[in-house]
Amino acid sequence: MKTFATLADLVACQGQDVAISDWLHMTQERVGRFADATSDHQWIHVDAERARNGPFGTTIAHGFLTLSLIPHFLEIALRVEGLRMVVNYGLNKVRFTAPVSVGSRIRAHLHLLTVQTVDADGLQIGWKITMELEGAPKPACVAEALVRYYS
Repeated sequence: MKTFATLADLVACQGQDVAISDWLHMTQERVGRFADATSDHQWIHVDAERARNGPFGTTIAHGFLTLSLIPHFLEIALRVEGLRMVVNYGLNKVRFTAPVSVGSRIRAHLHLLTVQTVDADGLQIGWKITMELEGAPKPACVAEALVRYYS
């Protein structure tokens, strides 16, 4: 985990790769819980037997499950001391470039794209988040996420 003493220290990294998260193992249990939470029970995600004969040879995580891991990856990859609050503000761009097979591992590379002032005590940071799929030539997901940090 990369730790910054202040928000200004993080801002000084604009235009740079800032951190890489730990690996996360994609389990069928996680995929099943996400299917239940979103009512998306498409067979490619939840039916292991049918998925064996499908295009990927196994079940795969929902693209939106992969995307929903952004806050987790940010939390485990970096810490800014002295913050009062951190808020997910939204996304600018998202691409799902490779499927995340159940049993695979993913991690996030965090690149600080933009910094904008919001309110007197806040900054909005635009992150380019590339979710690497272990051993794969292409990332699973590339997204631009907006996060507001308040001190």
